[in-house]
Parts: sequence; C-alpha cells; structure tokens
Amino acid sequence: MSVTSGSITRNISVSGTGTAEAAPDLLTISVGVECRRDNVGAAYAEAGKASAAVSTALRQHGVSNADIRTSGLNVRADLVWQEGEGQKVAGYVASSVLTVRLRKVAGASAAISDVVDAGGNDVRLNGLELGFSDEAAVKARAREAAWQDALRSAEQYASLASARLGAVVSITEEAGGQAPIPLARIQRAVATESLSVEAGETSVGAAVTVVWELLD
Repeated sequence: MSVTSGSITRNISVSGTGTAEAAPDLLTISVGVECRRDNVGAAYAEAGKASAAVSTALRQHGVSNADIRTSGLNVRADLVWQEGEGQKVAGYVASSVLTVRLRKVAGASAAISDVVDAGGNDVRLNGLELGFSDEAAVKARAREAAWQDALRSAEQYASLASARLGAVVSITEEAGGQAPIPLARIQRAVATESLSVEAGETSVGAAVTVVWELLD
C-alpha cells in the first residue's frame, strides 16, 4: 500500500511462473581432439589431421562452416614422475576443441558416430546440449503462462480482499528462466557404435512480477 497526494492508493504485487515445452531443433556438441606423440611437431601435426578429419565428417552431414568453431588450442609436455630422477618429459600433447551446432537433430546419432570414426582414438566427446535455433516463440508461450499464473493469483487475492483489479502499474520479468536442459557429459568415446540421441521435449521457463491497482 502507498500514499499519493493525500489519498490512499492500494496496489497488489504478485509473481507468476510458467513453462513451455517444444521439440528441440538444435544440438550443440563439444568435440575434443587430443594427440600424444614423442615430439611437439608430431603431436601438433597429428592433432591437426584428426581435427580436419572430424570437420570433414561433419561437413558430409551438411554442417556448415559457420556451425563449426575451433577453440582451446593447446600444446603441452606430458610429464611423469620417476623415482630418483624427478619429473621427466614422456612426450607431448596437442589438443583442441570443436564446438559444433547440429541443426538436423534426427541425424545427430549418425553424425556423432562418423565423428568418432574419423577421429579414432584421438577424439573426445566432451558433452552435448539440446536447444532451439530460435527460442523466441517458445519463450513467448512461457511468458504468457507466467502472466496467466500471476493474473489468477492476483484475482484471487483481490476477491479475498473484497476488491477488484485495476490498471497494471508495472511488469518485471525475472531473470533465471529455465534454459535448455543439457544431456549427461560423455567423458570419452570408447567405441564407434552409434549412440542414440533422443530429442524428446525441452522446457523453457519464465517468471514475472506484476503490480496492479487494487480498486474497491
């Protein structure tokens, strides 16, 4: 309740939440390449070959260059401890990470299988996440559900107070709505058999706080 210009203005503030579900149309995967060799040059060269083979396999599944991004390029010494001698260089490790967006979710299992085949023992699957190429339409439905939730609560409180709702004073969308749900992390690809990727449905959430005038 607030006081304005000598008269009493009554307000009611209510929060609402809502979700909307839809079948994801985008799968983002993180593909790592890690090569251990006796010298830096060999490790770097082999990592480059493995990464190129993975990229070629992805393009054969219709993945565009814009949907393949390289990051995390790293070359380091592989150190081991030997009793009486301390740390020794046992070899060198070259690694990189490809972040890939697969827009054909139905064909994702085959694409991932071919990636593993192409990279062989040097490939790693770091994880994958289902989502939407355009989340706006799903988010709009979640907002509508959140609004209706807030409105129902406000109307009930107004009725209990022997009042009715007036004009909307303010609307605040709360941060932290539910994002696309990530699938379980896969630490390492140990076989080339196709893993089944089931898209199912993913929830997107919204939360809103609405302030109404409360009328007699």
